[in-house]
Amino acid sequence: MRTRSSLPALAVLLFAASWLGVPAAADTVHVGDPLTVDAATPIAELVANADRFAGQTVRVEGRVTGVCQKMGCWMNVADDAGHTLQVKVEDGVIVFPAEAEGHDAAVQGAVEILDMERDEWVAWHKHLAEESGAVFDEASLGDGPYRLVRLRGQGADIVMQ
Repeated sequence: MRTRSSLPALAVLLFAASWLGVPAAADTVHVGDPLTVDAATPIAELVANADRFAGQTVRVEGRVTGVCQKMGCWMNVADDAGHTLQVKVEDGVIVFPAEAEGHDAAVQGAVEILDMERDEWVAWHKHLAEESGAVFDEASLGDGPYRLVRLRGQGADIVMQ
């Protein structure tokens, strides 16, 4: 008994899909360790209840709104409402690609809280402004308290489409 090859049918199907505008599978760039936390914690909930999450390994998902342009050592991830969380990694161990900005990402890391004095807060924001080429305005930093909630990044999947 003869069997027919399904190759011609597959070719027709792929051609039809491309002709109809069916998008190809998105490319995902993975950096760091594999993501092992299945459920994402909303960024707004994490920031609002940081003390409850301190030290825990969590997963967050959102749009990449900024990446360190010098070493790829941090990236900012924001939810649809604009709540933003920084993901910081050890320099050179994990490198976030600069072209990740504007793309969706799932990130896993340990919640870290840094309470700072005003001079530390000013130095931190001045450093961020210098890295991004923004104008630094110390008066906009307010009177405190000065608290940075971020993830100590372990791994990320960035959808580059």
